[in-house]
Amino acid sequence: MAAQTILFDFTVDKERTTDAKERQEIAKLLRQELEHIFPQLNLMYQMPMEHGYYCVLSENQDTIITMRIFQQGLVTINVEYYLENGKEPLMSFDSSKRLENTIAKKLKVTSGQVLPTLKRGAVARYFPSSDERIIEYDIDSLLYEARSPFQKIQIMHSKTLGNMLILDELQNIAESDLIYTETLMGRGNENYEGKEICILGGGDGALLYELLKENPKHVVMLEIDELVMQACNKYLNSICGDVLEKRKGDNYEIIVGDCVEYMKKFISEGRKFDYVFGDLTDIPISGAPIGECWDFIRTILEHSFHILKSDGKYLTHGNGTSCVESLELFEEQLRLLKPKVKFTTSKAFVPSFMEEWLFYQVSLA
Repeated sequence: MAAQTILFDFTVDKERTTDAKERQEIAKLLRQELEHIFPQLNLMYQMPMEHGYYCVLSENQDTIITMRIFQQGLVTINVEYYLENGKEPLMSFDSSKRLENTIAKKLKVTSGQVLPTLKRGAVARYFPSSDERIIEYDIDSLLYEARSPFQKIQIMHSKTLGNMLILDELQNIAESDLIYTETLMGRGNENYEGKEICILGGGDGALLYELLKENPKHVVMLEIDELVMQACNKYLNSICGDVLEKRKGDNYEIIVGDCVEYMKKFISEGRKFDYVFGDLTDIPISGAPIGECWDFIRTILEHSFHILKSDGKYLTHGNGTSCVESLELFEEQLRLLKPKVKFTTSKAFVPSFMEEWLFYQVSLA
């Protein structure tokens, strides 16, 4: 059961929507067509607007329809009602398309569109892409939800992607996403056998689990959020195996704590690694490299190269390839590092992100 929201958008000649009389005619036509589906429709509210039109219609106070005419030529209709489980929707996508086509013909629109019903309720289905588009997932259940001192944690089940880890309303990894981990670690291109590795973050356990298959000498993972690891150990063990359960083995150790503080400790001890993985926050979507998140990224980069061997590599995920400006800002930060570094990139289409993602391989120049 969920609230059902159906959105219609039409574009008409703006000369019609700038004329008050024409706007009233458009509103009248829209209401007449809506009454074919909602015969008991009543006008509940009209807002006086000098250069536009807005009203609220209702059928039995259960279905609410808002209608707006913008002077720039845009006409919108929003239909919203609550649907109990097992009941038929008031409007199917087919009937919505028929209504859209009828209105388009009678209004002589230049363009028109109706979206499939947005289902909004207890089970979240909509999450943003890297460039802040809305993606709808086929989520059918919420398996876990909690708030740690650091973030909101959810595990949801998708019919096609399996269990998914969502942190602060952002999709992180799903059972479908081996390609993400393999591209991050450069499987087939990097040789981890006998190497010492440090993972910054990585609370889902997937990177550690896959790296251990490559026979490294030792891997230390620094993760700050205990609850994330507990949730992933229970609901995502298909991608993390038992590493989050055991926490320590012959060639690996998971440390719960602030990775920056532990890197400072490693620097003071002179401890060095062949590889450091930045499996932390994504590159921020912003117009300038300022703010707390960018400061954190710079700190991670600087500290990482203090604990890397001279021939070591820093590997990290970036962001969606459509976020060109933010990726350029990150690369600018790389060019500002001292001593100088060089970098290469790789990319992969990540199933649960539903978009292509960019990854970085950074080493001393």
